[in-house]
Amino acid sequence: MTARRRTGYIWHERYAWHDTGTHVGFVPAGGFNQPHLNFETGESKSRMAGLVEVSGMIDELVRLRPRFAEKADLLRVHDAAYVDRIERESEARGGDGGDGFTPFGPGSYDIARLAAGGTMAAAEAVLTKAVDNAYALVRPPGHHARRDMGMGYCLFSNVCVAIEYVRATLGVERVAIVDYDVHHGNGAESIYWTDPGVLAVSLHQDRLFPLDTGDVTASGGPGAEGTNINIPLPAGSGNGAYLAAIQRVAIPAVKNFRPDIIFVSSGFDPSAVDPLGCMTVTSKGFKDMASALVGLADDVCEGRIVFSHEGGYSPVHVPFCGLAVLEALTGHDTGVPDPFAQSFDNSPAHPLKPWQDDVIAQAAMIAEALRV
Repeated sequence: MTARRRTGYIWHERYAWHDTGTHVGFVPAGGFNQPHLNFETGESKSRMAGLVEVSGMIDELVRLRPRFAEKADLLRVHDAAYVDRIERESEARGGDGGDGFTPFGPGSYDIARLAAGGTMAAAEAVLTKAVDNAYALVRPPGHHARRDMGMGYCLFSNVCVAIEYVRATLGVERVAIVDYDVHHGNGAESIYWTDPGVLAVSLHQDRLFPLDTGDVTASGGPGAEGTNINIPLPAGSGNGAYLAAIQRVAIPAVKNFRPDIIFVSSGFDPSAVDPLGCMTVTSKGFKDMASALVGLADDVCEGRIVFSHEGGYSPVHVPFCGLAVLEALTGHDTGVPDPFAQSFDNSPAHPLKPWQDDVIAQAAMIAEALRV
């Protein structure tokens, strides 16, 4: 019988109000580009929150109140000039995070502070034992944001801001990040490149975004060698490759690192129908990964694990993937079927392929070399 856990849950309707404007996917409207929506809207997140409620899962969760990250919290991670610019432009008409593909509208500075503060509140609840683990369903996402600029729809690095908060205030020294978003977690990599106190593990589609980061050989800077582990999986990878990467790379590395708490950058864009990725992970695949990570946390840090929502751009599939992860966190089975399972679960893409195994084996060698 699966153990039941007290799982904290963060969601606020204001997250859905972050305005990414009129676009054609991720390019501006105009000319031959008929106006439409940005890929990054509040739809997939608000629909996940809706399914959490309608499924009855909400009754199994401990509702946590998000708070606004203070400027001092942001400045532990981000440059003051960057934070000030986002605040200033948000008070006017909005702007862009810095890469030309991260639009934000009026009021988004405060919403981004609420996203970072939501992840902070989730981590604090776990560390003070108010809950056993937690899921922060926040927006905008954070794992691409660098110290001096936003990118890839991310304004502030929600997970990194939370990490620096708990390191500064709650006695945390060592932290592990496991990122299964389809895009490389380049923001956390750059922020912690020379920090031996943070282990960053990123599973991602090879050379998807950013195009020039995420190689398996990028393993950490001076003084932090081996504490950055990239697993650039080939396009088309499914449940077998993802679970193998978790079991053979992430779990041994985290066990060897012995963190005080684990953060998971939880992106559902490896989904089989995501418009911004070419992977084939199903809701069952996400649940299996989450279950393995929850078990890992039990083994190494008394169950302390926080999931912070990142990408995922299929409004129809993300809710079922997110619910599956919450089932793994709580130990409660809602009985809600994934309507896409009949098409996705028996795909021939799921068994581990030799070319996927080769990448995982390379990353596993780096994980095995980590000695702390």
